[in-house]
Amino acid sequence: MNSPRTLSRAPLAHATATTVASSVLTVQTGGAGFSDITREVAAFVKEARAKDGGVTVFVRHTSASLTIQENADPTVLADLATVLNKLAPEHAGWRHDTEGPDDMPAHVKTMLTSVSLQIPVLQGRLALGTWQGIYLIEHRARPHRREVVLQFIGTTEQ
Repeated sequence: MNSPRTLSRAPLAHATATTVASSVLTVQTGGAGFSDITREVAAFVKEARAKDGGVTVFVRHTSASLTIQENADPTVLADLATVLNKLAPEHAGWRHDTEGPDDMPAHVKTMLTSVSLQIPVLQGRLALGTWQGIYLIEHRARPHRREVVLQFIGTTEQ
């Protein structure tokens, strides 16, 4: 049996995209783990004078990825890392190990997550939920320098 639910939707807002703003964010990781890049993406949106539109966040690597996840309780990120390591363990008989035993598992983890995110921008702000943060996930054991392309498409403040 279905429980009763209430739905509502805000009125439509129309805008003609007049701006494309782009930048590359460089993130030096400390090795495997999550790096919160929410502030940097929000700063880019502010610098672009974004009003309404969308921001694309794209990581240019095959052994690192992006996700939107809870930013309040760090044990969420620890548990997610545990799950990814169980799904793609280092010593699973991988044939591709050119750069070490964490090489192929890193590729699998990237495939399971995402290399790009699309985030709406409403009234000049990222339309993230209260407990959401944007994370770069480093899947390799050693530190890496990662490039994240940021691109806003939409309207801007005058």
